[in-house]
Amino acid sequence: MPDGGLVPAIAGGALPGSVLGVEASIGQRRWIWRGADSAAQERAGLAMSQRLVLPEMVGRLLAARGVDVETAQHFLEPTLRALLPDPSCMIDMDAAAARLARAVEQSETIGVFGDYDVDGACAAAVLTTLLRSFGCTVHTHIPDRIREGYGPNATALGGLAERGATLIVCVDCGTAAADQLAHMVGRADVVVLDHHKSDGPVPPILATVNPNRLDCGSGLNTLCAAAITFLTGVALVRHLRRDGYFASRPAPDLIALLDLVALATVCDVMPLTGLNRALVTQGLKVMGRRARPGIHALLEVASVKDVLSAFTCGFALGPRINAGGRISEADLGLRLLLCDDPVEAKLLAERLDAVNRQRRTVESGIMDQAMERGAAQIEAGHAVILLAGTDWHPGVVGIVAGRLKERFNRPAFVAAALEDGTVKGSGRSVDGLDLGSAIISARQNGLLLTGGGHAMAGGFSLQASDLDRFHAFLDERLAAARSRPMASALAVDGVLTVQAATVELASHIDRLAPFGSGNEEPLFVLSRVRVLRADRIGREGNTLRLMLEGEGGGPRLKALLFRANESKLTATLEARGGPPLHLAGWLRAESWNNTTSAGFFIQDAAVA
Repeated sequence: MPDGGLVPAIAGGALPGSVLGVEASIGQRRWIWRGADSAAQERAGLAMSQRLVLPEMVGRLLAARGVDVETAQHFLEPTLRALLPDPSCMIDMDAAAARLARAVEQSETIGVFGDYDVDGACAAAVLTTLLRSFGCTVHTHIPDRIREGYGPNATALGGLAERGATLIVCVDCGTAAADQLAHMVGRADVVVLDHHKSDGPVPPILATVNPNRLDCGSGLNTLCAAAITFLTGVALVRHLRRDGYFASRPAPDLIALLDLVALATVCDVMPLTGLNRALVTQGLKVMGRRARPGIHALLEVASVKDVLSAFTCGFALGPRINAGGRISEADLGLRLLLCDDPVEAKLLAERLDAVNRQRRTVESGIMDQAMERGAAQIEAGHAVILLAGTDWHPGVVGIVAGRLKERFNRPAFVAAALEDGTVKGSGRSVDGLDLGSAIISARQNGLLLTGGGHAMAGGFSLQASDLDRFHAFLDERLAAARSRPMASALAVDGVLTVQAATVELASHIDRLAPFGSGNEEPLFVLSRVRVLRADRIGREGNTLRLMLEGEGGGPRLKALLFRANESKLTATLEARGGPPLHLAGWLRAESWNNTTSAGFFIQDAAVA
């Protein structure tokens, strides 16, 4: 086997059929080879490995992700120097930077209005931290999900003006809030820094910086709001430098803000390619210094000891920061990110951790019912899942929608029915189906009271009496979802023996990190393994820790299965004396107490 036990997705040409013949795994997924033209990928991978002096396996993995010889170096070593664009390529950026510069130079009071998710909190923290470093007074507001809803509202905007704000900046919201922003005419200038899809003219305000507005040709439409806010900071500093502002004072350290940008980019599921890849790569380095008291405290509460990664952002930090906006105090996450007192940061982190545990309890009370009803809708022939519950908490419906999407491989919309006869919810989509555009179109057709989003996620509200009409509209608009299998195919990069699953191989794979949307972590199959031991670990026994051995004996390998309490794989993995298994998952190098070893994170399984 090449590379010490790795079978690539080619063997003298494209491998036919499914990987190891797995047409329906225990998780009801078909295992396929990643990429369509394996022979071409093999040649491209070999060329890259030779020209760039890379292990052959790394070259093959790069080729499978569409990377070529010309772009490989930037992919492996993404730098802002090479990939950061001129912020002025976005419409209204120069106007926004000029107005912010004037506010800094004249020591104005500034209001920052954010969203209640991770991206909104991080974008607000980026801008607030930067402006306060210039000595500005900055007041922030994060709206309550239930009382205020998404986006700017007249009461909150007026409150910022009453506190002295002569400039209000809306981050991660505002593009679709023309009516609400109109209340500020004559009271304060307004700038919007957003990335949500626009369905028409932008608000008549000073500046709307949004690469997804219809007339913006910047090509930066995959950036999250925190990244757009960071670019605004770059433009602001450049404008101040031209004005001679830094002649007698130091310029701010913009790089120190990249931990927030990385966190938001990962948690908002932006593709980790191009500029985003550079922002996250450099941001993780900043985060690794643990210099921001709030993030350091949250890492401690989450018991994160390993080298930080996109996985850390998505599964350890993000859910906890989100928890406040979901079911507790909306601004709790922002307060943590802005906190510069380690003692206070620890208290805030502990509160968020407790709220997150409460969030999981609330979520679990909905999940079984939602799964059963979702299955019934698919069985009835719907292309899209749309559910609403009278006792469902509005703060967790987005998480439930995401889990439904994962389970059924269909767009899923989940809403909470409110006492006033309306329902309010969130949607999550699958690759290739633009959910944000569907929501905007439904609003334009009079089906929704409010609604918007981007390709993969969005929010909406409507009269409960219009639910059936909205469902029919979604079924027609996203009809292509009907042709998708109940579970998405699992794209496999190679097959490994247990003996070949070494820490050295894991370290080579890590060269392709950060992993996430648009740059999926390489997935391998361990062939014909036996489970020697299985133990439940964690506070709720929801993680399964395994010791694996190849069929012929030899070296052993640690493995983990998360969400064991609800996984279809658990019973098979816990059974003793069963047949050998093929296990699909990710091979990672884990560090603990100054020792690095290989670990396998299980995604699926099949009887060998």
